[in-house]
Amino acid sequence: MVNVNGGAIAVGRPIDASGARVVNTLLSGIAEIVEPLLEARSKLWQNFAALHRKLLTFVRDDAVCRRLMTIPSFGPVVALAYTATIDIPQRFKSAKAVGPALGLTPVFDEWGESRRIGRISCCGDGMLRTLLYEAAQVLLTHVTKWSWLKAWAMNVAKRRGRQKAIVALARRLAVIMHRVWSDGTRFRWTRQDIMPAAA
Repeated sequence: MVNVNGGAIAVGRPIDASGARVVNTLLSGIAEIVEPLLEARSKLWQNFAALHRKLLTFVRDDAVCRRLMTIPSFGPVVALAYTATIDIPQRFKSAKAVGPALGLTPVFDEWGESRRIGRISCCGDGMLRTLLYEAAQVLLTHVTKWSWLKAWAMNVAKRRGRQKAIVALARRLAVIMHRVWSDGTRFRWTRQDIMPAAA
């Protein structure tokens, strides 16, 4: 027993030699398991950093990607994924055709006299659709600077709910990206300078 500030604290028996050997054996066993994992993690991180630098270099040298990144919430990964997936913007008759091609438009279920608007079709490139959805979510919830696009999405969220607003915003972002790419312009933050086709 040890007396500390008038209170008694029970102190266990110190580890003897056999107990110390057991602890050392356990620690060495853990080290044999953890050290290779840490080395693998370090190697993966080094490879990721090298690939990320290559990605940033490629995007920095690409005029289309730089223009696409003027859209709020868009980074190099989204811009590069969009250009790689769309490839040739002229193959779409209009910018509005990009949304259905990426599976961002709702499906209509019809039987008899009933007609119901279902979930999005989810056709096309799933990775790009996911990236556009995440970018729309960031724009709606994290981007603090206001733009006509965020105001439009907030109005949709008030009328139809946050989830549908994010999907609608992702679809509209796909359209705006196509216009920015095709017209050689940049994203306009205000309605006064907005591109007519993206209004």
